[in-house]
Amino acid sequence: LEADKAGIQLTVHAIGDEANGYLLDMLERIIEKNGIKDRRFRLVHAQIMQPQDIERAGKIGIVAEVQPYHCTDDMRWMEERIGHERSRGAYAFKSMWDAGVVVSFGTDSPGTKLKLAIDSGKHDTVGIDLVAMCVNDLIVQGAEPLFFLDYFATGALESGIAERVIAGIADGCKQAGCALIGGETAEMPGMYSDGDYDLAGFCVGAVERDQVLTADKVAAGDVILGLASSGVHSNGFSLVRRLAADKGWKLDRPALFDQTILLIDALMAPTRIYVKSLLPLVKTGKIHALAHITGGGLLENIPRILPNTLHAHVDADAWEQPRLMAFLQAQGNIEPEEMARTFNCGIGMAVVVADDDVAAVTAALEAAGETVFRIGHIADGEKGCTVTGSDETWSARAPWSATHAG
Repeated sequence: LEADKAGIQLTVHAIGDEANGYLLDMLERIIEKNGIKDRRFRLVHAQIMQPQDIERAGKIGIVAEVQPYHCTDDMRWMEERIGHERSRGAYAFKSMWDAGVVVSFGTDSPGTKLKLAIDSGKHDTVGIDLVAMCVNDLIVQGAEPLFFLDYFATGALESGIAERVIAGIADGCKQAGCALIGGETAEMPGMYSDGDYDLAGFCVGAVERDQVLTADKVAAGDVILGLASSGVHSNGFSLVRRLAADKGWKLDRPALFDQTILLIDALMAPTRIYVKSLLPLVKTGKIHALAHITGGGLLENIPRILPNTLHAHVDADAWEQPRLMAFLQAQGNIEPEEMARTFNCGIGMAVVVADDDVAAVTAALEAAGETVFRIGHIADGEKGCTVTGSDETWSARAPWSATHAG
């Protein structure tokens, strides 16, 4: 920074409480070094300055014109209304909130499922996975996906691969009812091994203010419905790939659990997109909460939608374990308790509704093409989730239970 002795005017962007202290330290050094007497600074913050920092600024002669409203204040303002857990993916400028609109956004990727796609040459559906991981995280806020952007990065573009991936992204956007408005294809020699690529997706949605799904809508006595998954979806593939290598799976052969499908096709089945099935019900107000079952499984995802005083109870006997999940469990010698926190176990989305609305919601979801199970309930208790099963459920040798404190 350069300053003359007549005065200095800076525009400084500071993030976080500690940044204010560092900023004032810097200004004191500048003032002392340059002998500046006429001091007036306009400090534009992403966070309101703390009273002690404003007092300190005054003592050293700095006039702090703190902008009274900025992005972090907006997030805090949202947290007061819809809770910390839910506000992380939902955002509203006050003017938008006053107009009755909340913007929701998310970013994600298919994770290490991409490596299996690359190794097997199955590039056509990972784009659907990319979209699904983003838009399913928006619908749990109650938001309708509007726009999607993708990022495709590779060391060297190979003929046809990017086109196949992006065609899958377009297909996913069509399934979700959102617009693919742009993206970036980055060719970066030396950054990736031959044939490798990476994907990231970014999605923006919107929801009417009174339709935002929040934890305060969930109540003791509510019922948990489970929507069937289409397969492994996009989580747990580090373990899947390790099992494939350790067990010497023949991915291009019919699956042991289903001779009508190749094992690789069963593993690469694209993540189901639930947006069009759920959105009409969200707008009716009959859905109290939604949990996208991703990494962490049923145990770790359902507590995210609960207040501190409620506990989710899931009965693993309520649906039949998919044969693919049974195969993975047997191949990995995985205990039921660990399955409940590793894979989706056949449930891709948990839907919390009032007991009186179970029949109507189930009928609407089935009419939209979903397979629906009544898998549990909400009760008073410490925030968390418990999954229980009887002997032989998920290959258990005795009744079992697994709990995750939220």
